[in-house]
Amino acid sequence: MRTYKQACGLAKTLDLVGDRWSLLIVRELLIRDACRYTDIRKSLPGIATNLLALRLRELESAGILVREAAAPPIATPLFRLTDRGRALEKAVLELGRWGSPLLTTPSRGDKLQAHWLVLPLKLYLRDLKPQEPKILINLRAGADPIAIEASAGNIAVRLGVSEHPDALVKGKPETLLRLFTGRMSLGAALAEGVQWEGNREVLRRVVGTVDAPAPGANLMDSGAAGGVS
Repeated sequence: MRTYKQACGLAKTLDLVGDRWSLLIVRELLIRDACRYTDIRKSLPGIATNLLALRLRELESAGILVREAAAPPIATPLFRLTDRGRALEKAVLELGRWGSPLLTTPSRGDKLQAHWLVLPLKLYLRDLKPQEPKILINLRAGADPIAIEASAGNIAVRLGVSEHPDALVKGKPETLLRLFTGRMSLGAALAEGVQWEGNREVLRRVVGTVDAPAPGANLMDSGAAGGVS
């Protein structure tokens, strides 16, 4: 392992996770909890297979992740963050916050996978009405649905779905990211093809940019804005 040979916490951190792709592997495991090798590779377009294998070995040696046998019928090992690895979440989120202004001018060829929305949603969503009962929102932006829960001032975001959600929102990942990070009103998102069902006030619980309904619109009628199922 290369090292900066500096008695500095930042330098020691970079010794372990500062190489290319390392923190993106951590990102994937923060989002998915446990991953097969093929899952990680699919989520990191452009990484060479030999480099991914090397980075996984390095992170395992550093105690950041573990390799464990999966229950049948999965025949390949699963990779999972250790407690030490999960402790990187706050740093990963803050690095994402620092870099978010760079997203205002997308680079040619940039891709956005739907499951990547989990971390920015964790970072930017707030329970704006903590005194009210718990609400559940399901997002569908691709193959991996996302469940949002707001309860007692806390926000939880995970891959998967909640049963009996209060709102269901469907659209392109790029549009949903702008909507749920406060850079687009719901009206503008609907104009870009976002579909929703449920009371708009449910979205207002976590997003402060929900606009007023169009005249005559029935907020409880999913067909008014293109319902989802």
